[in-house]
Amino acid sequence: MNNYIVLFLAFIGGVFLAVQGGLNAQLGVLLKNPLLASLIAFLSSAIFALFFFVINLKSLPTALQIKEVPFYLWFLGGFFSVLGISLYYYTIPKLGISTMISLGLCGQLIFAVIAGNYGWLNLPIEPITVKRILGMLSMVLGITLINFK
Repeated sequence: MNNYIVLFLAFIGGVFLAVQGGLNAQLGVLLKNPLLASLIAFLSSAIFALFFFVINLKSLPTALQIKEVPFYLWFLGGFFSVLGISLYYYTIPKLGISTMISLGLCGQLIFAVIAGNYGWLNLPIEPITVKRILGMLSMVLGITLINFK
């Protein structure tokens, strides 16, 4: 696949995350419970994921492949997903979507640069460079300009 297409898809993924955050934050406000909104969002996500999985099914993992998956990988991603998404739904109505998304992206970027530098989470190592540090500082400056009057 063309690298520009992959970059565009990553951008669109970010747009979709902002849209879902705004919609589900509204759901949490109307239900007066951001955790219930998270539960509903994850249940509907599971239905859509199952649908897309079935229509794209090529093969299932073997029993050996399933046994090789470490126990924690079955649950920790979902755990952090629920915490992160629930925090989005809770804070978007209080901070506004641009503030929440910009702060959330800043947290993601800073963690990603540090995790990439050390290869945490079994990720490829991407050393911290001056360019990356300047990029993070630029993002922090941008967030400051976006959020503070």
